[in-house]
Amino acid sequence: MSDFLERLQNEVMLGDGAMGTLLYQRGVPLEVCYDAQNVLNPLLVEKIHRDYVAAGAQVIETNTYGANRAKLARFGLEGRLQEINRCGAAIARQVADQTRQKVYVAGSVGPIGSSATERELTDDERRGMYREQIAALLEGGVDAVILETFTKLAEIKLALEVQRGMVKCPVICSMSYDESGRSADGLPAADCLQQLRAAGADVVGFNCQLGPRAAFRLLETIPVEEGTLLSVYPNAGKPEFFEGRFIYFGAPEYFGKMAPLLVDQGARLIGGCCGTTPETIAAMAGALRGMQPVRRKVVTIVAPRVAAPAPTPTPAPRESILDIIKKRTLIVTELDPPRTLPAVEKVVVGAKALQEAGTDAVTLADNSLAILRVNNVVVAQQMKERLGVLPVVHLACRDRNLLGLQSELLGLAVLGINHVLALTGDPSKSGDHPGATSVYDLNSIGLIALMKKMNDGLTHSGRDLKQRTDFVIGCSFNPNARDLGVQARRLERKIEAGARYVMTQPIFDPALAKATHDATKHFGVPVLVGVMPLISERNCEFLHNEVPGIAIADPIRARMRGKDGEAGRREGLAIARELCDAVLERFPGIYLITPLIAYELTAELSRYVRRQERAAVRAS
Repeated sequence: MSDFLERLQNEVMLGDGAMGTLLYQRGVPLEVCYDAQNVLNPLLVEKIHRDYVAAGAQVIETNTYGANRAKLARFGLEGRLQEINRCGAAIARQVADQTRQKVYVAGSVGPIGSSATERELTDDERRGMYREQIAALLEGGVDAVILETFTKLAEIKLALEVQRGMVKCPVICSMSYDESGRSADGLPAADCLQQLRAAGADVVGFNCQLGPRAAFRLLETIPVEEGTLLSVYPNAGKPEFFEGRFIYFGAPEYFGKMAPLLVDQGARLIGGCCGTTPETIAAMAGALRGMQPVRRKVVTIVAPRVAAPAPTPTPAPRESILDIIKKRTLIVTELDPPRTLPAVEKVVVGAKALQEAGTDAVTLADNSLAILRVNNVVVAQQMKERLGVLPVVHLACRDRNLLGLQSELLGLAVLGINHVLALTGDPSKSGDHPGATSVYDLNSIGLIALMKKMNDGLTHSGRDLKQRTDFVIGCSFNPNARDLGVQARRLERKIEAGARYVMTQPIFDPALAKATHDATKHFGVPVLVGVMPLISERNCEFLHNEVPGIAIADPIRARMRGKDGEAGRREGLAIARELCDAVLERFPGIYLITPLIAYELTAELSRYVRRQERAAVRAS
């Protein structure tokens, strides 16, 4: 057993506090890479370590929480990964070795995470990233590795697997839970800690999100047996954003009062997370002096179990597009919300015309191409209430954070709008408000998984909604991509996450209908291939050259050349009819896309599809 673990078996030990908070307070701006300060400003990092040791910290963490390849690449620093991690470890090691009392160095490793604008990483790629970061920290001389602030059990277990396969070294697994005591994948903290111990973690615990009082309540739900080593690093409460800075109000004296209570509940290694400072650690050091660890504790307060939420009965299911497609050719027509207020009525009139022409459902985009439009949920509700139209609402991850997405979905559930197409969304800089911020807390796959979880009666954090939603979850597919195989593999992940139907970008080449069918037929979900009538040569060239995800075949462009006005619409409709025939030869439904609110065109295509459907029935 390592010296570090032996001491932790026999005494309560004090960790340090926040690194990012101190860097921020001491002049490092938010938008730069904090981990890079190990090489850019090592004296500042060293001073923070020394301040924590002087306050009484017996375990200090390296400034490497985000120093993995994926996160460093966002600053163009992936080539300096080994240097940043080795320097981070070496700075802390030097400080620890120069103190009179024994101080241990824990190499900080955070989750790799993902960005909706980046390629999704495989598990093997993630393993490689954890391996190279941990190897560099070990080379720098850390005494232990702390895997911290992981929100999902699967991710921290993957990192733990990597660490356990390397040089023998104590490992601390610290997850982050919401105030209900659950991980982002809905598991109670006690279950996560038990699984992590079984997987080989030496110390298990939690950090971030929770303040000291919430941390105490969570510890009440966790049993302690002989040999259980628990770590707890609470936040200094919740921050307030004031005049460009994040301010935490958790007073050091409050931490001093709470620290002994955390020990009484079994905490063996106690430190601070966001908002804590050397003053916080000094207050805890005084309060913990002479305290003995709790070796056994029987739980008297049990966290609610997630496995069997008891929601109130969901109302009888309404007919969905998945029901319709079993009975007849499904027609879903897109009619974008308008860019001006007076045009809302035109869209509602257009929805009525589409309905009368044979369209089964009207789908409404969510600020497509990052261009501002009237809120699609409001327009959908107008159509539903006034006309009885079945709306399919697009929901993009670009404009809402995780809270906003969930709030939007709950609002849709209240309105009875349950058909949702999950999209990542075009980046804001490509639209008419280039200064707007793209959020991307989730990508389309994450949003699909979120809706599936809500259909199980749970929020993203695992909180019981008391009633299941009944979202009919859709996803997108781009048949115009250069590599359909890559698109198909991503589509497979969307379907695995919970998507039940697919809507594609418009095609302008009949051969693409066959190629799309061949790439998707084995997935077993309905695929609605997009068909969009062109209206002029200018419209054709704009779509081909300026709209991402659309490619128009040269023969089609040649047919539209020189055609504008009524001639352009006639030719565009003729092309669209041919494409409808090619699509419906292989697919049981179709997705008609209305250009520029010209609903007369897609209404005519709806009538055409219905005529073809009736003719096929008579022929059979």
